[in-house]
Amino acid sequence: MTRKLVVVILISLLPQIILGQSEIYTVKKASFSSDKYDEFSPVFYKNGIVFSSNRNLGLSYHSTSQNKGLFKIYYIDTTGKADWGSAKLFSKNLTTILNDGPVTFNGSKDTIYFSRNHDVSRKLSDISGTRNKLGIFSAVLIGGQWTKVRELRINNEYYNVTTPYLSPDGKKLYFASDKPGGFGGSDLYYSQWQDNRWEDPVNLGPVINTKGNESYPFINPAGELFFSSDGHPGHGEKDIFFSFFSDSTWLTPVCLDAPVNSEFDDFGIVTDTLMNEGYFSSNRDKSIDIYHFRTNSPQILYTNTQRENQYCFMLSDSGAIVIDTLNLKYIWDFGDGEKDAGAKVRHCFPGKGRYSVKLDIFENRTGRLFFSKLAYILEIQDFKQPFINSPDVVVKGDTVKFDGLKSYIPGFKIKSYSWDFRDGDRSSGEKVKHTFKEKGEYFVNMELILKSNSTGYSSKTGVSKKILVVSDNKEKTLYAAKTASVKTSIPDIEKYENTQIKTQFSAESEFMKDAVFNVELLSSKTRIGINSWTFRNVPKKYTITEKFITEDSTFIYIVDQQMTLMATYPAYIELYAIGFKNVRIKTYVLKDPSEKELHNLIKINGAYADSYFDYSGKLTSNAYIMLDQIVKLMNKYPSVKLEVAVHSDNTGSPAASLALSQVRARLLVNYLINRGINTKRLVATGFGGSKPIAPNILDKDRMLNRRIDFIIIN
Repeated sequence: MTRKLVVVILISLLPQIILGQSEIYTVKKASFSSDKYDEFSPVFYKNGIVFSSNRNLGLSYHSTSQNKGLFKIYYIDTTGKADWGSAKLFSKNLTTILNDGPVTFNGSKDTIYFSRNHDVSRKLSDISGTRNKLGIFSAVLIGGQWTKVRELRINNEYYNVTTPYLSPDGKKLYFASDKPGGFGGSDLYYSQWQDNRWEDPVNLGPVINTKGNESYPFINPAGELFFSSDGHPGHGEKDIFFSFFSDSTWLTPVCLDAPVNSEFDDFGIVTDTLMNEGYFSSNRDKSIDIYHFRTNSPQILYTNTQRENQYCFMLSDSGAIVIDTLNLKYIWDFGDGEKDAGAKVRHCFPGKGRYSVKLDIFENRTGRLFFSKLAYILEIQDFKQPFINSPDVVVKGDTVKFDGLKSYIPGFKIKSYSWDFRDGDRSSGEKVKHTFKEKGEYFVNMELILKSNSTGYSSKTGVSKKILVVSDNKEKTLYAAKTASVKTSIPDIEKYENTQIKTQFSAESEFMKDAVFNVELLSSKTRIGINSWTFRNVPKKYTITEKFITEDSTFIYIVDQQMTLMATYPAYIELYAIGFKNVRIKTYVLKDPSEKELHNLIKINGAYADSYFDYSGKLTSNAYIMLDQIVKLMNKYPSVKLEVAVHSDNTGSPAASLALSQVRARLLVNYLINRGINTKRLVATGFGGSKPIAPNILDKDRMLNRRIDFIIIN
């Protein structure tokens, strides 16, 4: 390969000026780098590093027009005295007549992936043209020798595939390529290991790749990406950038600070997990050399804006089950010792935790429980984030206390805290003090070093908080008064992302699933029987029904069943008044198919006497439609018996109302009999005005009382 092709994996050799060190990084040329030759792209291997170099160690390999050798793969043990002469050729089996490297290894260090030209089998003069592209090859370590050199299927004779780096888990191979369809000269790609082969390359996209050139990817165990680019804004020529994949996208790359980056070409970095130290390549000293760096004060590369934990919420009833607020009221029990009344309330919980929240309906006058509407376990969580605890507004010149003690990172142990106050000062520790010397807005950054409780791996995370620095206490007081007057929106508790609601009971969800409302006198684990002395005071107008609830092995005794909650209220009042202190209104989801179908017929067609009888007392077309549907239902379910009960309002004398309702009930039943339904399966009952479901004060309420009940009976 000619020197033109070397440029594909290298960077331009330009004069450079050694930059001064900063407080963030200490940078020093590696002792094994030379002034005469080039060394670049180090990777960790066992007790040292493997790198590429064109040094001449007396080997009889070809050299370039600059009288430098072609690039070969070298290894040096860095645990002892690692000087220039200590470097050794990594493997003769991987050495070709053209340039070799850079390389990368799998986790067990028994498989190598390396860059070289496709054709290395003929004379140098025959294969050093521009058509002999770069590709990635693999080899395995067997018996101490690297063997079984294989070309990867992602290579292509028409474009270059080079600078490989294997992710620590071995599942993705990152590399640079100038393949058509990219964003610039060379882009970064990855290939996924799937079904025992490397899948087709995937471009990392426009956040990472530019119109310029991106190359030399490095992925640390935390999945963070370092790479070289001359297309992103930086310090000069090629610079080293940092990014990581979050929420389905790569974050905007951040340029590493000087002196790692310089006005010259900087590339090919490798670091430990937390970037405490590592190596990179640069041409800042007339040749391309490998530099060692050590981090003195962490460069906080990424932070998320701190989110304030929320404990105040709006809680509301949807209103699907209507109540009469003249007689009844909503009472919320928040499970923290506090209660409040209203369909919609605002409540501030004391903090994160687990709360048993209930919504019940109580009588206004007596204060007794009428209906239990909702019960759930509420878990309020803090945001999983580092947390800067400090004032939001401070006075310049004052000493301000900061701490990270409220950081909430479940599953991790915090090992250290680093602070960047964005005014040139940095600090470390879980508690720090700082003085801002100038007024303005400062986005203070805090970075945590974490250790996973499950894997033991270390990682970083950071947060940023805006601090307003004002001139004096007067300005601080004015700002506080201004912000206090601004109304803060309160989130709906069911829509807030940091709350989890585990519903224990919801009458509304049952109501939406073919549920009815039962007036339940009592429940018992043992059978009482409907003829028991317990029910001696129940008025004759009520029919007691016994049901066995299999879910909790309980017998319940019901005296009324309605399609709306408020329709049960008169019966509840009457039965409570005559001594049934345990009477409750409960939802019951219909399970029997015939009951469900009848329930739906009533919902669709209605069951009000005004629409079933005309002014002369004859059946209307609406009545015929409903009755014909009931005929079909009873033919479908031959064992069903039906009570047709007619009710009236309180107008007229009780005797006249009773007689009218009985006539109407018989008229309805006769129609069913004439349509073929056996008379033994039907019961006609007229109740007159004895069982109202509304107050009988307004005409709209009296209309509700002029109703027809179709009830499946045993």
